[in-house]
Amino acid sequence: MAQHRPHTTVVLAMSADGKIADFRRSPARFGSGADQSHLEKQIAASDAVLFGAGTLRAYGTTLTVSHPTLLQHRIKEGKTPQPVHIVITQSADFNPEIKFFKQPIPRWLLTTTAGATAWQGRSEFEQILVFETSTGTLDTTAALQYLAYLHITRLVVLGGGQLVASMVHSDLIDELWLTICPLILGGITAPTPVEGQGFLANLAPRLKLLEVEQVEQEVFLHYQVQRH
Repeated sequence: MAQHRPHTTVVLAMSADGKIADFRRSPARFGSGADQSHLEKQIAASDAVLFGAGTLRAYGTTLTVSHPTLLQHRIKEGKTPQPVHIVITQSADFNPEIKFFKQPIPRWLLTTTAGATAWQGRSEFEQILVFETSTGTLDTTAALQYLAYLHITRLVVLGGGQLVASMVHSDLIDELWLTICPLILGGITAPTPVEGQGFLANLAPRLKLLEVEQVEQEVFLHYQVQRH
């Protein structure tokens, strides 16, 4: 790892043309049961799950660990039944009535001073973590270092593309699990796994392919981010 922080893995499903949602940014439900199972295993192996406010708004929920074997394994390892689910957001502007706030999980908010204001003194989040730069933007690097201090050693990132882009740019990602699903979404405005400004080819982060698995019509690709 480049610095003291959790081992961080991005887990995303995308269309064959590299889109994680359609041009309307509808919730992506095109992954199969096998993809859902794979995602649940990755979440079960983590100490915490991180996702952006856009992802939360799109789905209204998060995926919990429900398979009895996975739950037993977590408890056997001395972990809580569910990992911590952390929403990372600049503004923290979302509806407190969504189903996410009724799910039986530990919920944390990672935001700025401005974002924390509306949620202070409320019961929705067990912890509100404020990490910001001198310009008032989120300081994700400092936040991840603090998570390591809290003994969160394995972190899974579930999107969206802007969050993944910022973390790739800051060299905060160690691995990626990408599920290639058999459909073409197209659309110039449809989101991709890594949004943001992008990288020039000669400066782009390089990956090492660790695993390839085909399950029926889907392909699961496991990559490691190369560091020099």
